[in-house]
Amino acid sequence: MVRRVGATSAERVAGSRLALAAGLRAASTLVARVAAGRSLSGEFERHGELPSAAGRGAVLDLCHGTLRRYGRVQAIVAALSRHRVPAAEVEALIWCALYALESGRYAEHTVVDQAVSACVEIGKPGARGYVNALLRTWLREREALEARLARDPQARYQHPRWWIETVRRDLPGHWQQVLEAGNMHPPMCLRVNRRRVSLERYGERLTAAGITWRALGDCALLLEKPVPVDELPGFALGEVSVQDAGAQHAAGYLDLADGQRVLDACAAPGGKSAHILESAQVALTALDVDRARCMRVEQTLARLGLSAQIRAEDCTVPEEWWDGTPFDRVLADVPCTASGVVRRHPDIKWLRRKSDIARFASRQAAILGALWRVLAAGGKLLYVTCSVFAEENENVVDAFCARTPGARRLALAASAPGRLLPDAEHDGFFFALLEKSA
Repeated sequence: MVRRVGATSAERVAGSRLALAAGLRAASTLVARVAAGRSLSGEFERHGELPSAAGRGAVLDLCHGTLRRYGRVQAIVAALSRHRVPAAEVEALIWCALYALESGRYAEHTVVDQAVSACVEIGKPGARGYVNALLRTWLREREALEARLARDPQARYQHPRWWIETVRRDLPGHWQQVLEAGNMHPPMCLRVNRRRVSLERYGERLTAAGITWRALGDCALLLEKPVPVDELPGFALGEVSVQDAGAQHAAGYLDLADGQRVLDACAAPGGKSAHILESAQVALTALDVDRARCMRVEQTLARLGLSAQIRAEDCTVPEEWWDGTPFDRVLADVPCTASGVVRRHPDIKWLRRKSDIARFASRQAAILGALWRVLAAGGKLLYVTCSVFAEENENVVDAFCARTPGARRLALAASAPGRLLPDAEHDGFFFALLEKSA
């Protein structure tokens, strides 16, 4: 007999809008594509069979939850499978069903029943008996299997083995904290546009709307629970933006002042560009190599009533976009492995390869070298990643300063930390402020 867990309100709402079998079918299709090496965000946008915004939300939860536990659900299937799994789509369906079982959002018998039904929806009706047997075996034997799973690092920490080893080497005193944070649900933080409303006044409006929050800085408000952006007071009017508290440090570290000429060299989707413009009256140029991503920057700034020169250009080729007038400040929020934000994009840790770290580091070094040419004497460049890997952070900056005359690393404002490890308040980031001698 399968034990029933009491249905939650989330189950009742999701169940009324999207049958779990349909959700499992859609999620397993997407997760199977990730397992084959494709990006979840790209596949999610291309997947055209989701019936509604509510349905999309339920499927996204199944995908994210499964991928956060990917190492664990893989190990469970391997432990319980006495024969080869019938097909990749069936294995992905089982992974998603295992997450649904462990999420506590659904009755156990409902998950098993709906997973079996989903076999038909994915075109594998012959796998119904296999899926039913494996899920019921897990429910019956999971306590005995937990000790076995605990001995498997990939199952225990929910990250690839090479990733675990790299974090343990780079952050010996914090590696478990970083890995655990990578499996959490991400926090939702807001940035108040102080050109339009004070933090205190906006906080009062959140409270009146029944949204619980606490301040993390001059313009950062951390929500107790995430809410849809259309429920945020004044969002459409540009009074507030969604931006991680860690990312909000960048504008402050730049040491901005009115009248400066500022470059945001890797600007999309535009959150840091917007924060710069909210912080000081500057002439901002925002670059991104992808034209479609530049449109996102335009949309972000338009909602906030801000303006900048936005160009689709490769920042490593200044001769194609620079007018020869140096910039007082440069923000280099460089492409990276995104190892500090994997809880927001849980497919990343399974799509990345160890060799990607060196590839990103090479690109980062090229960006630094190019942007140094457009920085004014006496100007400051802020190097930023959302990575926790030293090879993309300290190693890149130290090597650049060692080979570049006139480059020196400055302390950040108020002795602020250059490295933020992901926790319950913010994602993982690295910051280094460099000054070019006059």
